[in-house]
Amino acid sequence: MRVPKVCHLHRLSVLSLFPLSPPPSSSRLCRLSPPRAPGRLRTRPAAPSRTIMTSSSPLRGLVPVASAAAAAAESSGGGGNGSASGAAADDSGLGYYEDEGSALGGAYRLPPPEIRDIVDAPPLPALSFSPQRDKILFLKRRALPPLAELARPEEKLAGIRIDGKCNTRSRMSFYTGIGIHQLLPDGKLGPEKEVHGFPDGAKINFVTWSNDGRHLSFSIRFDEEDNSSSKLQLWVADVETGKARPLFESPDIRLNAVFDNFVWIDNSTLVVCTIPLGRGEPPRKPLVPGGPKIQSNEQKSVIQVRTFQDLLKDEYDEDLFDYYATSQLLLVTLDGKAKEIGPPAVYTSIDPSPDGKYVLITSIHRPYSFTVPCGRFPKKVDVWTANGQFVRELCDLALAEDIPIAFNSVRKGMRSIQWRADKPSTLYWVETQDGGDAKVEVSPRDIIYTQPAEPLEGDQPEILHKVDLRYGGVSWCDDSLALVYESWYKTRRTRSWVISPGSKDTNPRILFDRSSEDAYSDPGSPMLRRTPAGTYVIAKVKKGNDEGTYVLLNGSGATPEGNIPFLDLFEINTGSKERIWQSDKEKYFETVVALMSDQNDGDISLDQLKILTSKESKTENTQYSIMSWPDRKACQITDFPHPYPQLASLKKEMIRYQRKDGVQLTATLYLPPNYDPLKEGPLPCLVWSYPGEFKSKDAAGQVRGSPNEFAGIGPTSPLLWLARRFAILSGPTIPIIGEGEEEANDRYVEQLVGSAEAAVEEVIRRGVAHPNKIAIGGHSYGAFMTANLLAHAPHLFCCGVARSGAYNRTLTPFGFQNEDRTLWEATNTYVEMSPFMSAHKIKKPILLIHGEEDNNSGTLTMQSDRFFNALKGHGALCRLVVLPFESHGYAARESIMHVLWETDRWLQKYSVSAASDVTTDVNSCKDAESKGVVGSEVKVVGASGGGNPELADFDQDQLTCIPRSSL
Repeated sequence: MRVPKVCHLHRLSVLSLFPLSPPPSSSRLCRLSPPRAPGRLRTRPAAPSRTIMTSSSPLRGLVPVASAAAAAAESSGGGGNGSASGAAADDSGLGYYEDEGSALGGAYRLPPPEIRDIVDAPPLPALSFSPQRDKILFLKRRALPPLAELARPEEKLAGIRIDGKCNTRSRMSFYTGIGIHQLLPDGKLGPEKEVHGFPDGAKINFVTWSNDGRHLSFSIRFDEEDNSSSKLQLWVADVETGKARPLFESPDIRLNAVFDNFVWIDNSTLVVCTIPLGRGEPPRKPLVPGGPKIQSNEQKSVIQVRTFQDLLKDEYDEDLFDYYATSQLLLVTLDGKAKEIGPPAVYTSIDPSPDGKYVLITSIHRPYSFTVPCGRFPKKVDVWTANGQFVRELCDLALAEDIPIAFNSVRKGMRSIQWRADKPSTLYWVETQDGGDAKVEVSPRDIIYTQPAEPLEGDQPEILHKVDLRYGGVSWCDDSLALVYESWYKTRRTRSWVISPGSKDTNPRILFDRSSEDAYSDPGSPMLRRTPAGTYVIAKVKKGNDEGTYVLLNGSGATPEGNIPFLDLFEINTGSKERIWQSDKEKYFETVVALMSDQNDGDISLDQLKILTSKESKTENTQYSIMSWPDRKACQITDFPHPYPQLASLKKEMIRYQRKDGVQLTATLYLPPNYDPLKEGPLPCLVWSYPGEFKSKDAAGQVRGSPNEFAGIGPTSPLLWLARRFAILSGPTIPIIGEGEEEANDRYVEQLVGSAEAAVEEVIRRGVAHPNKIAIGGHSYGAFMTANLLAHAPHLFCCGVARSGAYNRTLTPFGFQNEDRTLWEATNTYVEMSPFMSAHKIKKPILLIHGEEDNNSGTLTMQSDRFFNALKGHGALCRLVVLPFESHGYAARESIMHVLWETDRWLQKYSVSAASDVTTDVNSCKDAESKGVVGSEVKVVGASGGGNPELADFDQDQLTCIPRSSL
């Protein structure tokens, strides 16, 4: 087994003599926020995993049923250890931190039992409601995967990673079982019926309901004797009996799930992406290349791209990509009869019309690119009949290498092509009028068109609406009502329009015009109901004999005291509203998750309204209930146990404080169970955060989140160190503000240090944090923050932990994070923000951790390698841990346990036990400053490579509808 690479350097050799402490993982929703269709309920905590195939998922706490796994995310929260006693041994019988030689041994290690027990707790199931809302699936999950699964060979092609053995995206999580519960009339759950018929050890993915709720479809794969997994088979299960069986009569038909996988056309028919029969073996790479690799720009095109990873490199890669991504579409019925439709191609999306008569087919084709990922390859969109007959071509978009890097820039031509949710088979799409370049001033900027699937000869697309900002999506209701969303990142402006799609005589009007940063003014998102066709439209509500047009707005309810979610009955024409539900704000945090009274078509009577709600508190896990009108009686339908009872009595408080320039800041302070300040005094403290950018001080100072939310603890969460008696300051606001024409990053270091000083002063003032034992940490852009704070504010922190960060901005010259200026346009900003350029200033211990296979744009593994060498070159006390097979987020149990061991060791050594070393370091920093070192300006800039933000790259169509729902 490969073990983590560990590099370690002590700045002062005397530190190694200090005694160490004994050891003690489909409608659109945009920023107003336009809603999205409901999907799978996600219970906490979830094991880290890779998002592979996502369908629309709209709601807070909901993720799509068809998704293979939830997205891997760095949990916020914190942890540390204030106890210097309580020795324990790991599974090898050795102490955790017995000597320096052991710490450099390179073997995988285990953290203390109090941390390990929380991480190894069994995960709670994911939930999914049937279309008729009468049954619930409990999708059962396993704990963290072993490293052997990540070690499986994968092909890195066109910006994606493919498991060739399974012919799907690599590193998919999976379900281990499916339980079906009947939702009884009294709101209780009936006994569980286990889906059966497949062999033990089956790995289940892409669970999907048929529209009538009578069948489930899902994929299955198995581990084979050679420790590889088989290719995916499509299975179906009868919901009434729970009996499952393979759908295809031939065992040779296997799924191709590199892009789309399968979709229900009607209640008995599916279109399935399959591996072409007789495909043969993958192409073999020539031992001797036929010539050099050549890229050319003799046409002098301006092509600026960020640092995309895993791109195609040569003709062999192109052939390999075609081999794995090419599918043969099959039309198959529930009796297993199948027929081929269309030619083999690289199909990326299959979208049936609401009436099931047509299918929208999207594919990509050559010429491919060595510069951008597959989302920008030439794209063809066709309309077929449901039985596979070609109807017409909607567009064939050229290769999009030249999309400008400015935010809100998009691809030229038709984009966001979709079916209207309120019509049987009507298409709509948007076309840019600025050539896709956000820097071009033009009005209108986007035009939305609509047209039937089969228009009459000579009929032209109809203009539905024009917007001057960037199009952000449509929420459909009927011919009398739809909401259109637009927004502009530079100004944070967002607008919502009311239109009447069926009436040309009714002028569009603005419903909301506000700043997307202003959480206090967020009116909420319209709730959606499910139609008989399986689509989701805005739910209209009938209020007695009132003839008004009412909808339900579901809001997060941000206030200076924290979020208090609400449900408003909103009259769309007059703007009047009535609050018909609001979360308890004293002890609990409650949210509206979905409508449950939408089985029938038409308006919903207010007296018959049913909603699904979630309820949690600081110490009580999230539970779900169904609330019914008119008496608003809530019936709890889940009873999940506390995932980590040992921390059930932890203390949580949202705190407010002020930066020196007057900006109001917030953070969440966690204290360990039964903490007694009189007996224990100030604790070691871990501050864990992630900077954010704002256009105004008022927006930066707003409170987000609730003091009553349950403290969810993920496998790499800093909150794990509550079990080690640390105080945790989680998510303190680190606002980087750029007002007016000022760019936020031009004063990045100044504002970063100011925010950190205010946070540290507050926890010291409260008496909960020892001033000499405060550590700083973060992941990705938070790691970038950590390194900068150790360089520019060494008086605040005793040590730092930086995971998967980028430290040299000259290596991302075409923008990063929310910076869309190039290195050559903002040279000083790039240099001054880069902790790599300030490596000589870092005098405090810093632990760097990075996945060896980081696929995130901008955070290449070499960033940590080079930063460590820079630190080492200046004698800094530093340590670099590179995790084999891991990506930007860490997934394998061995890796996660080792990360926790490294972090705990670092905190024990340099926070809990090394407080006496702080004065020396601070004095040395002051001496350096007096000599002009700390404030010296770095003049030399070295630029190489491309550029990309610490945000994953998405297809441009998807960028217009990134969900930020309050649902």
